[in-house]
Amino acid sequence: MLQKTVQAIFERLQKERPHPKSELNYCSPFELLIAVILSAQATDKSVNLATPKLFKIANTPEKMAALGEENLKKYIKTIGLYHTKAKNIISTSKFLMEKFNSQIPNNRKDLESLPGVGRKTANIILNVLFNEKTLAVDTHIFRIANRTGLAKGKTPLAVEKKLMGIVPERYLKDAHHWLILHGRYTCTARKPKCSECCIQKFCGYKDKNG
Repeated sequence: MLQKTVQAIFERLQKERPHPKSELNYCSPFELLIAVILSAQATDKSVNLATPKLFKIANTPEKMAALGEENLKKYIKTIGLYHTKAKNIISTSKFLMEKFNSQIPNNRKDLESLPGVGRKTANIILNVLFNEKTLAVDTHIFRIANRTGLAKGKTPLAVEKKLMGIVPERYLKDAHHWLILHGRYTCTARKPKCSECCIQKFCGYKDKNG
C-alpha cells in the first residue's frame, strides 16, 4: 500500500473519531491494568459489567491480594478464562507490591514480567497510561490490517511491526484506538459495514457489500 494511501486512511479515521479512547472503564492505573488483563479473549462490555463491583472492594494491589483468588473468581466468573485470569491477577498484585512499590511499571520489560501480561497488554498500558506510541494488535486490528491490505501478516507481531513502519508519526499515538474501534463497529468480522466505511475507497477487501 502506498504511503499516501496510508496517510489518507488515518486522516479519515481521525476525522471520524477525533478523540478516541479505550472503552474499558477504570479510575486508576491499577484498575486499567486489571481491566486489560480481564479483556483478553473477552469483550470490553463483559469486563465493564464485572469490574464495578470488583473495583469497589479491590482497587489497589493490596486489596486485590487480600481478596484472594477464590473470592476474585466470584466477581469475574462471567468473563472467559476467569480461572486463569484470577490466578494471574492475584500474582500480579503481589508482584506489584513486592517489586514495584504497588506502582504500574512504565517500561515493557517490567510490564511483561507481570503474570498475565504479554506484549499486547504491555502495549496498551504503555500507550494509554504513559502516552507511548505503541500498537496493540488484537483480533480487530489483525483482521483490518489483513482485510484492507494496510499491513498484511500471519501473526500479530508481524502486523504490529508493519504498522509501526508505515503509520505516519503524527497518527501513531491514537492508531491503536482508531483501528480497534473501526473493527468493533464498522469493519466487523462476519458482515463488515462497507457502505458505512470511511476508508472503503482505499480498501482491498474483495467482497464488499456496497
